[in-house]
Amino acid sequence: MVATRRSLIWIEERHFHGWRCSECAWVFDASGPPDGKSLGEMKENYERLRDKGFADHVCAAHPRTMKTNG
Repeated sequence: MVATRRSLIWIEERHFHGWRCSECAWVFDASGPPDGKSLGEMKENYERLRDKGFADHVCAAHPRTMKTNG
């Protein structure tokens, strides 16, 4: 089995600003505002959910679509 060197990257596109996989079309979609009693706790919970989602996703389930001209 070949290990992929995917990474979590920040993207800024016209209709989306957020985290995605460098190797496929997976994007992190927070289901709502992060939970927590302080800003620090909210940040930690957000990062934990983002990192778990990234680690758990399978690139083959999120293929990139090919752009066509025309």
